[in-house]
Amino acid sequence: MAFTEIIVVRGGGDLATGVVQKFYRAGFPVVVLEVSEPSAIRRTVALCEAVFGGTAQVEDVICQKVSGPGKLEGCWKAGRVPLLVDPNGDTIREIKPSAVIDAILAKRGTGTSMAMAEITIALGPGFTAGEDVTAVIETMRGHDLGRLILQGSALPNTGIPGEIGGKSTQRVLRAPAQGVLAVRKRIGEVARQGEVVFAVDGQEVRAPFTGLVRGMLRDGMEVPQGMKTADTDPRTDIDVNTISDKARCLGGAALEAYLYLRNQKEAPQ
Repeated sequence: MAFTEIIVVRGGGDLATGVVQKFYRAGFPVVVLEVSEPSAIRRTVALCEAVFGGTAQVEDVICQKVSGPGKLEGCWKAGRVPLLVDPNGDTIREIKPSAVIDAILAKRGTGTSMAMAEITIALGPGFTAGEDVTAVIETMRGHDLGRLILQGSALPNTGIPGEIGGKSTQRVLRAPAQGVLAVRKRIGEVARQGEVVFAVDGQEVRAPFTGLVRGMLRDGMEVPQGMKTADTDPRTDIDVNTISDKARCLGGAALEAYLYLRNQKEAPQ
């Protein structure tokens, strides 16, 4: 079996996982490139957890950590998505993908460039379509979420989380100090207003409202002061094990972008 039209996805967080699933379901061989210590907080829906456990499953997608590009084909034959620890994208030259999708969501340039593949797509701000990458996808919640941008950039990062159930900045809980994270409420549990959600270096962080813990960094992780550590949601009936609406939207947009750009390149001139 020859695997063609390989898709490299840089990043394996919750939004990147939505991208991976769309391409996986569409039949493309996908490979995820990650850092050695991912800091995704919605870990139950993030394929980057394979970095720690060797494998990770989100819905119908099983991701497997592999040691090098020579192991990719075996993963694909087994119906799995391989993951390489390669923060700089050094393996891209050997993989020779049809497309590189930057789904790191760093809100800044991460080294992804048009030289990496014939088609390059980036999610969110920090990239300019037509200069850094072939296309950019809007990630800001609202009317333009998922819009394909062929010239220009996505809206700048506001630093303010999207409003859900009347809550915005209150949804994100940050480390009050540098130190080791001690988790008190795990992902999927409801934290009542005032209850301790986690502590860092003995300093407790309490729930600002009653909500579901949707995200939490790994217990025992060393965190710097101010780091985004947990994510709460006023909707307590959310399934924390399924891909979010935003991730599905961005995944569909990335698949649309690739197919559109590929068709444009193949169209007779």
